[in-house]
Parts: sequence; structure tokens; C-alpha cells
Amino acid sequence: MIKILIVDDSPLIQSLLKEILSQAPDMQVVGCASDPYQAREMIKQLNPDVLTLDVEMPKMDGISFLKNLMRLRPMPVVMISTLTQQGAPITLEALEIGAVDFVAKPTTNVANELHAYTELLQQKVRTAASANIRRRPVAASAPAKPQQEIEFRLSHLVAIGASTGGTEAIREVITRLPKNFPPVVITQHIPPVFSNSFAQRMNSLCAMQVHEAEDGQVIKIGNIYIAPGGEHLLIKRDGGKLVCKLSQTPPVNRHRPAVDVMFDSIVDQGLAKRTCALLLTGMGADGAKGLLNLREAGSVTAAQDQASSVVWGMPKAAIDLGAAQATLALNDCAAWLVNQAKK
Repeated sequence: MIKILIVDDSPLIQSLLKEILSQAPDMQVVGCASDPYQAREMIKQLNPDVLTLDVEMPKMDGISFLKNLMRLRPMPVVMISTLTQQGAPITLEALEIGAVDFVAKPTTNVANELHAYTELLQQKVRTAASANIRRRPVAASAPAKPQQEIEFRLSHLVAIGASTGGTEAIREVITRLPKNFPPVVITQHIPPVFSNSFAQRMNSLCAMQVHEAEDGQVIKIGNIYIAPGGEHLLIKRDGGKLVCKLSQTPPVNRHRPAVDVMFDSIVDQGLAKRTCALLLTGMGADGAKGLLNLREAGSVTAAQDQASSVVWGMPKAAIDLGAAQATLALNDCAAWLVNQAKK
């Protein structure tokens, strides 16, 4: 049984979350705390496996509590708050501090939507319960100072896919890439509101220029393009150029954007032999088949290892398929990408 402690100052939200989570046969809500101080004592007494945590609470806000928690007693946390929809920067900060994932508070009583929310919340709690939090960063590290003098192949392309735990894994990789590095395209499973904030945050940390990808945007050296939430990112040829193509076709592997869609577009355009692809931490198997297709078409491929992954789902699926030529610790990914792109 997964033991869950709910931390939220609203009795109504406490009751609703308890009802939703208690429906799962493998979950037990062991308590509800109305503020971080009460939560601190209940954690000591009840030893929960997963915490659900609100952002806005009396006495101490959720972010401050999360910082203390990850410093003193690291444990899996799923952020649940109305602020996750409008307050994308706050949510990204929570992930940076060490929260495994986030979900908005339920805002509807419509039966089918509440059913979907129930499945989503239970899934995120299960994932959090099995997450590897030993290597979660307590705070963002200072941006690396990558070398600028390396010469890279002009036609090279890098493709990266990630899901749960991916925002921070991506940061660890791309902040170590030099300003003149070949173009990078990224699909991270992320809601629409958050992809722009994520791109802006990465742009402030990276030597390269980071964008939320736009339809028709030309792909250039020294630039990183992140798939917008809610839209697939495909890579297309346009004469002698490569461009980003956005699509709202149905979700693939239950995701839009989907990593498989981006990877397969590279194969479809005959770009595999000039592409280096990397699959990072994430739940499920999205990207595994796409990575295999890339490898079989001539790409150089790698997947993150278990020890450094928050959730070793997508990388494991790729490794099991034989899609990854290399299995890498997160700290080694940037250097591997740089070596693959050298002239």
C-alpha cells in the first residue's frame, strides 16, 4: 500500500483528494494536514510514502516547506494547487527544488472530467511512490560554462525526449552545451501553460538560445526548440532548411506532444544519419519505438541510466527494445552529445 499524507489548508480539497485517492486499491490516505507545521509532525508519526502538497497555505507557503523537506527528509512530493495552472514559474520552481510532479486542483464536478482527473492523480502518486529522489537537486546549480571554441558538424541535429523528472534533467544537459552547438529539438511532456515558462527559464540559464517552438520556425545552429504543451513537434525540410512543424493531431502514447512523433518525423524526412538522439527520465514508453526507428535509420542513440533517472520508464523501455546504443548517467549526457557533434 502507498501511504499518502495530504497537505492542504482547505477541508473541502482535503476531503475530495482523500476520496479520490482512497478509491485506488493500492493507496491509503494516512492523514490530512492543514499547514506545514502540522505536516511536519504527521510525517514523523505516520512515515508516509508520498506527500501531496498545496502551494498557498497559512503559516508557511508550500515552496518554503518543500525546501526544508528536501533538505532534511527528502521524500516523493506531488504538488497540487490552483497555482499550477496560472503560476507556472512557481510550479517549475517546485520541480527544481525536488517535487516529482504536479497536478492542478480539481475544478469541476462533471462526472467524466472528474473520472479523468481521478486516473491522472492516482497515476502521478503511483509514479511518485516509485521515483528515485536520491539525486534530486535541492536547488538549481549554477549554469555551466561550456567551452566555446569547439568546431561542430554544420548539418548535425540533436533530439531529446523526456517526461516525469525531465524538466530538471533537460536543464542539467542543455546548460552544459556551448553557444555554437548544433540545433537541439526537445519534446517534454508538459501542459500548454508551462512550456513557455519552461523555455524562458531555460533561456535564462543556457549559453544557447531557447525557444518554445513556433510553427514554421527555422531551425538554426545555437538554438534549442521546445515543443509547446498540447502540440506535437515535427521536424520538416523546407528547401535547404529545417523547420519546426506543429500539429494538433491526436495524442500518441496518451501524450501531445509525444516524443515518438518528433523522433519519427526525423526518420521520415531522411535526417536520421545526421541526428543524435537522447531519451531521458520519464514514465511509460513514449519515445522508445521512435528511438529504435532512429537507430535503425542511422542515428546515434542513448538513454539515461536507472541510477540518475527520477523515473526509469521511458529509458528502460528504449533499452529493452535495443534502441539505445549507450546508457548514460545524467551528468555524462552533455559531454556525450558534444563528442557526437564534433567535426
